[in-house]
Amino acid sequence: MPSSRGASRRPSVDDPLRHPLRHHGDVEVGDLLDLAVNVYAGPRPPWLDAALRASLSEVGAYPSSDRARAAVATLHGRPTDEVVVTAGAAEAFTLVARLRPWRKAVVVHPQFTEPHAALKQAGHQVCEVVLASPFTLDPAAVPDDADLVVVGNPTNPTGVLHPAAAIRALLRPGRTVVVDEAFMDCVPGEPESLVRDRHDGLVVLRSLTKHWSIPGIRAGYLTGDPATVAALAAGQVPWSVSTTAAAAVEACCTPEAAEESRRRAEEIADWRKQLEAGLDELGVRFLESTASFVLARVGNGVHARLRERGVAVRRADTFPGLDGSWVRIAVRPPETTERFLEELRALG
Repeated sequence: MPSSRGASRRPSVDDPLRHPLRHHGDVEVGDLLDLAVNVYAGPRPPWLDAALRASLSEVGAYPSSDRARAAVATLHGRPTDEVVVTAGAAEAFTLVARLRPWRKAVVVHPQFTEPHAALKQAGHQVCEVVLASPFTLDPAAVPDDADLVVVGNPTNPTGVLHPAAAIRALLRPGRTVVVDEAFMDCVPGEPESLVRDRHDGLVVLRSLTKHWSIPGIRAGYLTGDPATVAALAAGQVPWSVSTTAAAAVEACCTPEAAEESRRRAEEIADWRKQLEAGLDELGVRFLESTASFVLARVGNGVHARLRERGVAVRRADTFPGLDGSWVRIAVRPPETTERFLEELRALG
């Protein structure tokens, strides 16, 4: 059964080196074989690189995200007043955290920890709803008096894709439901996405970082009802979205980009099948994933032993609800996956 608990016992988020909510996979890589970071392992499409280079001719002026905002609105069939372009999903989490003095902010775990950290940093107490394996969403587990609920779909690090109907069941008057769809572009056809849904209090976040191999460019956006979107936009610092980030968003909203996005999603699914088949052959428990990573229960100490063999996977004990026996493994092309499986097999 899911559990609901306060998070006040966790150490301060002011020290990102010590606090688990601020731990991210990029710090685990170094010069190791990288299966810790969920960035698509392939080159960017030429049209995206061309857009990024062309944006440099505009950096002599202050940035504007108006064209990018219009492109997102067109892509998802929404008016422009229902879209905000952001400096990645991380900025969006901070905007949500600072939106109002939340009475009861709920984060559904295990999931990406940045929204939890942003809420704590903004001075809110956070109620953790911790799902039990296999980590499927039970709307009844969320306290009735929650005025903010944050949930990932598909969820990082579990890879679980929740039915859209289960998330819609969280909606009610006076409540804001934030859905982190940072990995929805890994799902061909995006059947459970709510990015086109128009409900009061529903906010959907998207990130371009992983799918388009641009982690160094903080680019993303959110959608929601006009009143909530206007309030979130009012919390942005001036010019938070750089010229290059806005160009990336605009470029990734074209029909050409949609076709390439689906191709990548299908390729990731094929790569993931190889990884899951290899884990199954080794007798390693894992969750069937819909994203660009797989959560596997390899056992305590295996994360460190793999590092000794030159392989980085993402430790999972920094996610509430998981312990040191779990790791998150990024989906990679066949040759990289096979090398990882060989190293895992060698551990016995």
